[in-house]
Amino acid sequence: MADRPYLLEAHEVYKSYGATRVLCGANFAVAPAEIHALLGGNGAGKSTLLKIVTGSVPLDAGEVRYNGMDISSHEGAAALARGVAVVHQETALLPDLTVAENIHLPHLARGASLFSSRDAIRAAEAALVPIDAAFARRALHRRVAELTLHERQLVEIARALSAGAQLLLLDEPTSNLTAMETERLFALLRRLIEERGISVVFVSHRMREIREIASVCTILRDGVSAVSRANLAELSDADIVTTMGQATALHAAARKSTVAVAPSVPGDVFEAKRGNIVLKIPPGQIIGLAGTPSGPSALIGALIGADRDNAWQIMRGGQPLVLRSPRQAVRQGIGFVSGDRAGKGLLATLPIIDNMLAAARIYQRRILVTRREAQDGEGLLRTLRIKAPSLWALPATLSGGTQQKLLIARWLAVVPRLLVLEEPTRGVDIGTKRDLYTLVRMMAERGVGVVWWSTEYAELVELCHAVLAFDPDGTPSEILSGDALDETRLAHATGMAA
Repeated sequence: MADRPYLLEAHEVYKSYGATRVLCGANFAVAPAEIHALLGGNGAGKSTLLKIVTGSVPLDAGEVRYNGMDISSHEGAAALARGVAVVHQETALLPDLTVAENIHLPHLARGASLFSSRDAIRAAEAALVPIDAAFARRALHRRVAELTLHERQLVEIARALSAGAQLLLLDEPTSNLTAMETERLFALLRRLIEERGISVVFVSHRMREIREIASVCTILRDGVSAVSRANLAELSDADIVTTMGQATALHAAARKSTVAVAPSVPGDVFEAKRGNIVLKIPPGQIIGLAGTPSGPSALIGALIGADRDNAWQIMRGGQPLVLRSPRQAVRQGIGFVSGDRAGKGLLATLPIIDNMLAAARIYQRRILVTRREAQDGEGLLRTLRIKAPSLWALPATLSGGTQQKLLIARWLAVVPRLLVLEEPTRGVDIGTKRDLYTLVRMMAERGVGVVWWSTEYAELVELCHAVLAFDPDGTPSEILSGDALDETRLAHATGMAA
């Protein structure tokens, strides 16, 4: 490997799991004091490459160097352990311990019997004050479980830097943050680069954020570095999508499919009322929700029958609609796709075909898969460009973005009147995101009313006919549509940065 001024360099890295080749000669190099975006479609090999870089997964062939040392050597592995830290979407802290304990405990060389609270406070304060002095003053004695996600990220970053980390790997760090928290995180990263010269690898599917924070990118495609250390300013979003191999022709394919979607029913309008706010959801329209999570969550709970004891009144066709359970909501023609794929969406122990038919089963009260359903399922996989080993494989064999397509696909078979989507594009790549936009637009064009909650204002402006904004207390404040629907007005109405 040629001598270059890189903090981290991976050269011709190969990795397979059984017969599945995940990385096929990937190259990746990170210079000191830079924010480097690692991009690629779901299943492109990003996660595997990061695991190899951190030393948690061995490579099959190739070479990885950190600070000029081969990480397969004892010295290189030790340097890697000290110098590289990962901050995941869900932080790896111990929730029942205090902030000080979480920062100090991992650095103890001997048993917990030698733990000193005074030393922990001193060490944690030294680590956290340079990052956020005000937070350090109020949080050192607090349990991590009491912190917001952004505050937990600050603790995890402080812990990493106190151990001497020079490279932070941030895996979808903003997926659960508000826009304001995201801005604070970005400001911290810029300051750490300027003052400490650290490097950051930033993994995200939000192009606006990537362009805001990163200057250089590497794009993986099918386990290969399709682009290595490219200047982001020289690539358009279309260039990136094409390079990722995800320029989509889904809309045309979907129009040719025989999937049944609800026809428009005149007068079949859903309404949600709270105080002086009346939100109408006509057939064929996409209605957005924006603002602090408590507001959209309460409305969604009322719409899908998961929360009957809140302030929202639901109407259909001018008549009150009392929904006592999500199952009853489905039988009223209301579908739901959760942003929590693992916790609320996928049936992890059942095969892909059963996940596709889950909503239909509520109507049909059947269990066994018919030959016709299996044939239709195969056709749907092709139409939606879902890469799966077979209909009988488990959802865990699919990438995150593909799992999200699967959740939406289950509603293509049951003729929904209303489809409620809870952050459906969270954690999916830009190509899959466009595929999901196309699917939802197609359903709206065929008469389905859609409710779309998103934390990305640009997404809401692009997709929605109207958006209901909630203030920071979760109270509905304003319905924006037409020329009034833009990111600035949404930021003002929600009290949150765009």
